[in-house]
Amino acid sequence: MARPWAHSTFTRDLETRARTLLRTVAFPEADDPRVVEAAVHLARRAAVRPVLVGPRDGVAGLPGEPHALDRVNLVATSSDPLDAALALLSEGAVDGVVAGAVRTSAEVIRAGLNRVGLRAGVRLLSSCFFMEVDDFRGNGSEILTFTDGGVVPDPGAGALAGIAREAVRVRKLVVGDEPRVAFLSYSTLGSARGRSVERVREALDRFRELCPGVPSGGELQADAALVPSVARVKAPDDAVAGNANVLVFPSLDAANIAYKLVQRLAGARALGPVLQGLRAPLNDLSRGATAEDITHMAAITALMAVDAG
Repeated sequence: MARPWAHSTFTRDLETRARTLLRTVAFPEADDPRVVEAAVHLARRAAVRPVLVGPRDGVAGLPGEPHALDRVNLVATSSDPLDAALALLSEGAVDGVVAGAVRTSAEVIRAGLNRVGLRAGVRLLSSCFFMEVDDFRGNGSEILTFTDGGVVPDPGAGALAGIAREAVRVRKLVVGDEPRVAFLSYSTLGSARGRSVERVREALDRFRELCPGVPSGGELQADAALVPSVARVKAPDDAVAGNANVLVFPSLDAANIAYKLVQRLAGARALGPVLQGLRAPLNDLSRGATAEDITHMAAITALMAVDAG
């Protein structure tokens, strides 16, 4: 018997908000049972309008549910299903695409850049993770944005600023609260020196030029960014210290290691990688994703489809 899905308040809210938008999301890995299970769930809940893309005779069935696919649309193709799904996205026939249950992130990202392209004013594709963490500062469970944990290996100052701007945009769409951006470092406001520290400081300056109305601070160590008691000692005058919810890491190494540690040691739910900067929403999956993970990513994709239709 399948394990019951462990919805949280946040993931239930994602599905509820997505339901009001009536977005259409394509899944080009219809031969994977996890993808089919997710599509069936989404159709039954009317959270999104799922479209499975692939060979008609290659769609995976659900054991014991011969009519499970009755509510799910199928776009049959004999060519590459990912390219076919992205063609539908580029044409506006669907509002978003979720892929990566079978394909690598590199394949998904490369196809997205080639078939969808970047939004005007965006110079590079990046990503974020939404980390649902238990209460750690007296506000109940929270959603933190970690960026960039999936795409850009060693961003310069300008790239970091652009990544942060896209993380703010996506957070407003998906979480819907006020982003408070902390640029992280091993230094807090001059406590240490080094090229990385200087780069983070420059990135903050550039971000403030790009997004002057968004609360931001740095450079900050992680504890100073997140813990009010530490912030009062280390950074009492910083605009977001102790209260940050968007964490901009100085490198892919740092962000990827951090999100996996928080996920595995603190039991946080990690949603992502959410791709930032494309003209239309394409989101990646871990190849270890569950059907539940795929439904959450579909809801996030629907919320990101602000220009659909």
